[in-house]
Formats: sequence, structure tokens, C-alpha cells
Amino acid sequence: MPPWLLELKRPLQIGLVTAALTALVSLFLPNQYRSEARILPVEARGVGGLGNLASAAAAFGVSMPGGDGSDANFVDILQSRWLRERLLDTEFTFQARSWRFGAERNHRERLSAYLDAGNTDRALKAVASMVGVSRDLKSKVVLLTVETKSPSLSQQIAQRSLELLEEFIQQKGRTRGGAKAAFAKARLEEARGEQTKAEAVFQRFLETDRNYQVSPDPSVRIKGTRLEAELRLRMQLVATLALSYEQALMEEKNDVPILNVLDGGNLPLEKSRPKRSVFVVLAFLLASTGAWAYANRAWIRARLLDPEDSDSEGLPPKESV
Repeated sequence: MPPWLLELKRPLQIGLVTAALTALVSLFLPNQYRSEARILPVEARGVGGLGNLASAAAAFGVSMPGGDGSDANFVDILQSRWLRERLLDTEFTFQARSWRFGAERNHRERLSAYLDAGNTDRALKAVASMVGVSRDLKSKVVLLTVETKSPSLSQQIAQRSLELLEEFIQQKGRTRGGAKAAFAKARLEEARGEQTKAEAVFQRFLETDRNYQVSPDPSVRIKGTRLEAELRLRMQLVATLALSYEQALMEEKNDVPILNVLDGGNLPLEKSRPKRSVFVVLAFLLASTGAWAYANRAWIRARLLDPEDSDSEGLPPKESV
């Protein structure tokens, strides 16, 4: 047997033993299952002729002001405390193992009870470690990943996150059209109140001077004409505000981004991690290399400190391992 092979025998043995122990320990690590959901981008609303220019710039990964669509904050919403708290309050029905080789148990409980983190902040951190959100710079597709010990739980959390996202953008999202609609509604109610007052004043006047238009008294005719004009003005104002309110409502609907879901959260059949084979290979390489380096530490030290003092053939000196 060549001398160099004899020198490698002990490090290889140590590496194999370490790899075997790593493989044994990795068997007890719980499997993780990943469910993925993808959201298509909403059409970008450019200013003037910047729409096509923004699209061309996005192809090179460059963003332009005003070139992003109304879905630019989807990532922030999916990572918000509001959404994570509602995930914790949601009740899920799934199957999970208590340990690696344990039997599957049926669970029907809130996510906060299943995590059993102790307090809300720890539970939120646990949810943050399970849920990942990213957005591709070029395609603008939002990727939502959920990784848990249960395939069905991962899928349900991904689907529930999409439901909460849609609920937020439909009910809690504030848009420019929504602000206009709120202002128009308040002004319309105020104008209707003013119209009611003008009608009451004109009605009281007509009760005493019904035929004011042919009255011989000029002051009565002027007062009646003024009250009638005031009422018509209030009625016209109410009609204009009502039209503006309806237009603002339509604009609000147009401003609300549409949630286009490409993948709604799959049911994972294969585990995503741990990569046991990778652990075993790395453990073997690290242990073998470390054992060889320790056995030949004097030669390595000489090569590093003074290369001229090393062996002329470039081989490490023979030492007993």
C-alpha cells in the first residue's frame, strides 16, 4: 500500500465515523414541508408616456418613479403584524407528528395554541420564520412560501394569507378614489341638510304669501324670488354632489388592486428540508480534512511560516497518527 494512502487511512476512518453519526442524528430531525403561492403583478400605471419606458426599464431590473403598480405593497402587507396576528387567531385542521418517528395526530386548533410560544411576540417571530415573502424585480411576481412540519398546515397557512391579503386591500386599503368618495359623501350629507333648511324657510314663506309673484308689495316679490332661487341652488348643488359621489365610488373601485393569484398554495408531498445527504457529505469532508490537518500540523505550519523549509517533494513528513 502506498505511504500516502496509509496516511489518509486514519482521517478517512474518522470521516466515515463522523458521517455515520451525523446520518443517525439527522434521522431525528423533523421534516419540513413547503407550500408556495404566487401572485401576478397588477398593471403598472405610468404617468404620460412613462408606462412603456417603465416596462422597458423593469426588464433590466431598474425601477422608475411612478412605474410600479398598485401591488408594490403586497410584500409589506404579507409581512405585517396585522396579518400575522390574524394567522395566529385562525383555527386550522391538519395532521402532524409529535416527533420524527411518531404517529400522525389530528389537530384542530388555533395556530397560536399549536405553536405554544408563551407570548404574542414569540408567536409572531415563529410565524415570521415559517412564512417567507419575496418579489421578483423583473417579473414583479410575489412569491409566498410557508414551511411547517405538516404539509396540510403549510397549504392552509398559504391560502389563509392570500385571503387576508385580499381582505386588507378590499376593506382596509385607502386609495385616492376612496378619499374623494369620503369627502363627497360628507359634503353631500351637509348639502342635503342645507337643502332641507331652505325648503322649510320657503315653505313658511309660502304659507303666508302663496301668490307672492303677483303681490303688489315689491319686498314680498323680492323675498319670494330670493328664497326660491336659494332653494333651486341647493337642489342643484345636491344633484352635483350626488353625481360626484357616484364617480368617486367608481374611481375607488378602479383604484383597488386586483389580486391575481397564479398559484393558490400547493399541498407539498416531498419534504423541503433537512437535506440529510448534504449534512452527511459535509460532515465527512470536514472531519476527514480536520483529522488530516491535525495529523500533519507540523508540516502545514512549516509550509505556512517558511515554505523553503518544507520537503522538496512537497509531501508532508511522516508522523504517527
